[in-house]
Amino acid sequence: MSRRSIVQAIPLLPLVLGVTDGILNALTLSAGAIVRGADGSGGITVLLGLRVAAAALVTAAFTMFVADYAERRSSLVRASRQLNMTEPGRLAATQLGRQAFRESALAMAVAAGASLVGAALPLLIGAVPVVPSWAVLALAIGALGLLGWALGTLLSARRLRWTIGMLAGGAVVTVIGVWLQIT
Repeated sequence: MSRRSIVQAIPLLPLVLGVTDGILNALTLSAGAIVRGADGSGGITVLLGLRVAAAALVTAAFTMFVADYAERRSSLVRASRQLNMTEPGRLAATQLGRQAFRESALAMAVAAGASLVGAALPLLIGAVPVVPSWAVLALAIGALGLLGWALGTLLSARRLRWTIGMLAGGAVVTVIGVWLQIT
């Protein structure tokens, strides 16, 4: 399958948003527990991994659906006005409106699933007793770097710049998560 057909088959925005959001949720919500776990007084558990993943899924699903559907509906309202229709929301009440809803539901499902995986994977690996707690931070930040490299490749952009940007973002969010100590 070519690069172009992959991009066309999967909605890229919700996929990238979901994976990034999931990893950043994992870093923010668990960094305090990870650092405390380094001295044996806490750390990552399967329950924490599942709780953070569930939170990431719910927030990504809600945010993606609301934002995507609002964008699609506003485009239909704008088109109605440009066509001088008597009712501004007329196009939104047609098959086009139902299609916008279905496409937003698909975007929501992709973002939610990607966010769940992005949050759960590093934390569940970190819940394995033989894995040191700091490895979760390295794995999550490294996953962001890999995502940056993949995006740079997919978008025919500077891969190193994307990779460094994503790694730096992950490091900053980790520091914020340690400082907040949410869990």
